Amino acid sequence: MPRDSLVLPTIRQRAFGQAFVRLGLRGPVTRLADLRQEGSARAMLPRSAPEWPEVVFLNTSGGLTSGDRIGFGLDLGDRAQAQATTQTAERAYLALEGPASLTVTMAAGAGADVVWAPQETILFEGADLDRQTTIDLGDGASCLMLEMVVLGRRAMGEAPRAARLMDRRRVTLRGRPLWVEQLRLDEGALAVAEGAAVLHGSAAFATLAFCGPGREAAVDALRAVPVPDGVTAGISGWNGRCLLRAVGSEAWPLKLYLGAAMTRLTGRALPRVWQMQGVTP
Repeated sequence: MPRDSLVLPTIRQRAFGQAFVRLGLRGPVTRLADLRQEGSARAMLPRSAPEWPEVVFLNTSGGLTSGDRIGFGLDLGDRAQAQATTQTAERAYLALEGPASLTVTMAAGAGADVVWAPQETILFEGADLDRQTTIDLGDGASCLMLEMVVLGRRAMGEAPRAARLMDRRRVTLRGRPLWVEQLRLDEGALAVAEGAAVLHGSAAFATLAFCGPGREAAVDALRAVPVPDGVTAGISGWNGRCLLRAVGSEAWPLKLYLGAAMTRLTGRALPRVWQMQGVTP
């Protein structure tokens, strides 16, 4: 019998997880109404101001690679307020057999206010990540959504040239599209990333979207936030949308700037896990 016929097929373990939180207003306080979690996804609710609770999502698998599927969900009742984040940076590792999948689904009832501010996503060489973020807003509701992407660890001499990211973001208001965007980052884009019209050699980039009735008026407040050395930012606002785009030669100054921008927009303290990492406005 040929030796090769004795080789068993490799069955690789894949990570799967879903975590869902529902919060509702009970009197003047936003309280937990439902919590479901399975697989490698978890949701934690640290003690915070009762009128402004925090939800911290966590992927316990330690990173994402081919075939992994993680989902986070948050549902806010009418007039409820909350901010959600992740415990640490999400890491997308070498993926030789297709993409990993990360899905974020959130809903905010009438007059509710939700902040989705995950910590940065780090793309390693050969990473392949499909991410989809959907936030549905009810009548008079608003959201702040932030995504920050870091290209490798520059302190370790990493500068990915073959990573892939498909990032789809969608915010609706009363069921109608308010802000829809799709980003595709691949080997071709990274090959020209040094260009001034692309990343100009930056190590990290971010998008902050402030959406809801009247949120375009936040442009002046954002433009008043000092931009640190090594960070370049552009801000625009129109018809219920205020967008901030920023790139940084290093990840840390960019993250500090984003923390200051969020604080300016919300008027509240950053999530506790951001503060524990030294990010303070």
